[in-house]
Amino acid sequence: MLNFDSQGLIPAVIVDDETGVVLLVAFMNQEAYQLTRESGQTHFFSRSRNKIWHKGEQSGNVQVVRDIFINCEENSLLIRVEQHGDAACHEGYQSCYYRRLLPDDSYEIVAERIFDPEEVYRTEQSEETMTTDDRGIETPQQLEQDLRQLYTVYISLRDQDHTATSNTSRLLHEKNRDFLVGRLKDELDELAGVQKGEHVHTGLEEDTTLEGSQVNYWLFLLAASKHIAYEDFNPHTAMLQGFTAHYTEEQVNELRKASIEQCSSDDPAHLIRGLIAGFSLVGWACISAEISPLAPIQYDLEQMKHKGLIKS
Repeated sequence: MLNFDSQGLIPAVIVDDETGVVLLVAFMNQEAYQLTRESGQTHFFSRSRNKIWHKGEQSGNVQVVRDIFINCEENSLLIRVEQHGDAACHEGYQSCYYRRLLPDDSYEIVAERIFDPEEVYRTEQSEETMTTDDRGIETPQQLEQDLRQLYTVYISLRDQDHTATSNTSRLLHEKNRDFLVGRLKDELDELAGVQKGEHVHTGLEEDTTLEGSQVNYWLFLLAASKHIAYEDFNPHTAMLQGFTAHYTEEQVNELRKASIEQCSSDDPAHLIRGLIAGFSLVGWACISAEISPLAPIQYDLEQMKHKGLIKS
């Protein structure tokens, strides 16, 4: 029996049956899984758009399922497919993994682009691209870029000893998980309190920016202290999910509880789920306050620049 996570999702690794190349990693909910089984073509659940999408529906590059494998804990899938068309990635590459991560955290493109996405998706938004609206998301790419830059600073403070001058570096070297989780709980409670009008400093927008940045801070410290790779929890995707999901009050409470409980676990997989839930709540708070999810991140970046941790 499949073990879907607390959000009803299970990750699926998609592999080209002929070449063995990993084409992409996406999520399925129960409905997407059933559609995949019934149709014989991959269907996924978009966390940003809160809807099912059929791979290749726009581009024509559908994936015909050849075999489905499940891991030992029954919480992830590996699906071997016959890839129609030469490119599985919406950016026009054979695989979504067309870039190599270099030691300085920059990227090197190591594959040839097969098609121009602007031509293929001229009239419609790409099936894999996060949606945006007029309430403040400039670009999902900017959100990812800024979050990666922030996380790189925390990793640097973890890997280098700045404990004499940086409290963050000291916290990362101490690795006191209980303290970090306790502070995360406090900030998640305050973030929810801001949206209810129960925790007020200046005003809704300013307070959401401040408390959202604090939640991000403790989440990043938990991730960095446990050496979790950025790609394992993709905070930009989680934030956009929360920004577009229209959570009910009950769902918000469940996510807050899940984030705290999962982040308290020694199991890295549980921690990752907790991180995703936490970042989703920051996205939810931003849409509730009608501000961009970039606001708390850019607030943190400015603080980093002021402290000389990031060059202007």
